[in-house]
Amino acid sequence: MSWKIILVLLIGLLAWAYQAFCPPSPRICGSAGGPAIEGPRIKLRDGRHLAYMEHGVPKEIAKYKIILVHGFGSSKHEASIATSELVEKMGIHIVSFDRPGYGQSDPDPKRTIKSTALDIEELGDQLELGSKFYIIGNSMGGQVVWGCLKYISHRFVNLWNDDRLAGAALIAPDQWALRVVHRAPWLVYWWNTQKWFPHSSVITGKPNFTAPDLKVLAKVAVRLADRGYATQQGVYESLHRDMMVGFGRWDFDPMNLENPFADREGSVHLWHGTEDGLVPVSLQRYIAEKLPWIQYHELPNAGHMFAYADNSAKMLS
Repeated sequence: MSWKIILVLLIGLLAWAYQAFCPPSPRICGSAGGPAIEGPRIKLRDGRHLAYMEHGVPKEIAKYKIILVHGFGSSKHEASIATSELVEKMGIHIVSFDRPGYGQSDPDPKRTIKSTALDIEELGDQLELGSKFYIIGNSMGGQVVWGCLKYISHRFVNLWNDDRLAGAALIAPDQWALRVVHRAPWLVYWWNTQKWFPHSSVITGKPNFTAPDLKVLAKVAVRLADRGYATQQGVYESLHRDMMVGFGRWDFDPMNLENPFADREGSVHLWHGTEDGLVPVSLQRYIAEKLPWIQYHELPNAGHMFAYADNSAKMLS
């Protein structure tokens, strides 16, 4: 009888392990039981759809055309800078989009830094933004900008990057979460859903915001409360895959990139707040030292959320 009990326990353990390590299938927008499709989307080269929003002046009369790349746990609704008076005054047209797996953009199980850069190029083509346009990456959207520098720099006039290259926060839970992502990506879903060990502070809703961030959040919390929309197709294809792609193994080292705008037809700008509690400013100083062709702007008394501050447009100008 004992061997039968052992067999039953073993089968139960295997069933538990399978459920714990295998993420559920995403709830694809427009599918049975999935979220409804609202707003415009483009169909990409591989059949996936990318959801987007347009802001500012009409592109037909715009002097500057910008694609905005949102951060971790956010979406196309992140385009708060589009509400600035400067947008109308300078004739700016902004396109924000849901990165794959976020919001209403189809998941991409094969997503890489390169594939997202190519998605951006195709978005610009289908929306007829011209042969060259601008790009802004905010928070983890900054990692996508590095991919754009590597793979499609010929399409950009300027790249503006609120960078999160390394993303290694100082607090222990995030250090452990990034170790798992980098060394054992097959454990990411389990690690971010289990209750035994600490996981990502951002996923748990407890990021290490500093005083400048808390001040910004007190004013714009309602505007930023779109996590439900951002992850409506499932946390694995949005948040978890974002971590695997952003903090996994890239096929190039950003610190080895050469200036793609040696002909001075474009430039790269990097902004970082000195009071950022999620990503230490020392990382950006290291980047600025290693890549002197990047124009580095350090913002005193600014935190991780500086792009949402009332004077963000002034700080970025």
